[in-house]
Amino acid sequence: MKKYLLLFLAMGFVFTSCSSNDDLVETPTDDALLPDTNAIKSVADYPVQNFMWQAMNAFYFWQADVADLADSKTDVEADYAEFLASESDPADFFYKICYQHQNIVGDAAAIDRFSFLSENYKDLVQRFQGVSKSDGVEFGLSRYGDATGVFGYVRYIVPGSDADGKDIKRGDIFIGVNGTDLTLGNYADLLFGDLDTYSLNFASLQNNTISPTGRVLSLTKQEGLSENPILIKQVIEQNGLKIGYLMYNSFVAAYDEQLNDAFGEFKAAGIDELILDFRYNGGGRVSSAVQIASSVYGANTNEVFLKARYNTKIQSTFSAGDGERNFIATTIGGSPINELNLTRVFIIATSSTASASELVMNGLEPYIDVVHIGTTTVGKNEFSVTFVDDRENNFFYDEDREANINPNNQWAIQPLLGRNENADGFSNYTGGLAPNKELREDVGRLGNLGNPSTEPLLALALTEIIGTSSKFSSEPIFPVDLISSSAVMKATNNMMLMDGLIKPNTGKN
Repeated sequence: MKKYLLLFLAMGFVFTSCSSNDDLVETPTDDALLPDTNAIKSVADYPVQNFMWQAMNAFYFWQADVADLADSKTDVEADYAEFLASESDPADFFYKICYQHQNIVGDAAAIDRFSFLSENYKDLVQRFQGVSKSDGVEFGLSRYGDATGVFGYVRYIVPGSDADGKDIKRGDIFIGVNGTDLTLGNYADLLFGDLDTYSLNFASLQNNTISPTGRVLSLTKQEGLSENPILIKQVIEQNGLKIGYLMYNSFVAAYDEQLNDAFGEFKAAGIDELILDFRYNGGGRVSSAVQIASSVYGANTNEVFLKARYNTKIQSTFSAGDGERNFIATTIGGSPINELNLTRVFIIATSSTASASELVMNGLEPYIDVVHIGTTTVGKNEFSVTFVDDRENNFFYDEDREANINPNNQWAIQPLLGRNENADGFSNYTGGLAPNKELREDVGRLGNLGNPSTEPLLALALTEIIGTSSKFSSEPIFPVDLISSSAVMKATNNMMLMDGLIKPNTGKN
């Protein structure tokens, strides 16, 4: 990515330079102390909105489709300043200059579903490191009962979290928070709100009916909880075959060396087949996706893994081969890739699988047989970069340049910059990647992750490998009608991050 970052920095974007009003100021009277609503505003009065517009005008994927992002918008400084003043809330301004953003037009009409922003870039950067404020309960939310009823089910517990060691486990069902039943209208406030300590009200599934049990458990969200995305790695031996199984829940560059070590263990074990479990993986860093793909297929550095396609302004500056990224031979940290050189891979993916996970699946497709077990994925084929108010660096976030970020503007934006094609030029999966073998997660038989005797999706993948019949019936018991999950609180959710490596959190400021 450094090659392309330098290319962007060399593009010489021109930004409007503005000065403050130099008129003499009279000694204020009582009336003069009141805000002058007729005062002429300058661009300098709106540094946050100006930063957002400049970055979006230069790099946003749909820049040419948004009239408010036209280059001519800055031709008349007074008009441009008035435009910046049109939204006092920077968040409202940002979504206004996106292309039919989901927050503005709703799900059905949305073109841009995934651009977002943060009032403090430091919060965003920390979350990209896999560090968040969490109690460690990773859950899904599903409809049930009447039109507005919602229940939650526990997917897994983050090791080392507040929930770890408490009376809560995968498969547990909850229907309320602090005694209030979950509904479509309140679940976001109850589960993703400002409360650090809260109680879950549990229920049980009996005869296809969810009923309260009266059990209550208090949980507390921890600041700075780090989650290792490698939840499970093991070798399963069946019918004379050694099958590697890796459950990987987020593409976090801080754990790339551990990820490479996991593939080293598979290589040392001499595995015959590999199952990658991305069922809860909403994405993350492209660098980690390229690394996984290279471990699976091999360090074939002359072959294209992805072709990045940007907006017309940027794309017009490219020469042949620019924007392409090949398979790699070493990690970003410099370690040789542990390569398996497989001819096929089995990937468990669901409606919670997005972005960098889908990139691995699509990027490997031209080279090896990718067998998709589960359900249709999210369909997040765009990538993004973090921008901050560092004009000299063309607004790209660089951890080594934090001292150069405008101290009076700590906002960060994460707009979509482009789409990634595979080597065959395919990127048209906004409707998601469809499975080869379909099976939904079912609350009636979630099973234990990593246990093929109890967990249906893993069992189905093994069935496809070995060629025997699965012990699990495909008839649904209580299938999930997913509406949301705890993953929405992760910065990597639905993310394909094209910027560079973020180092592990050291606990230092």
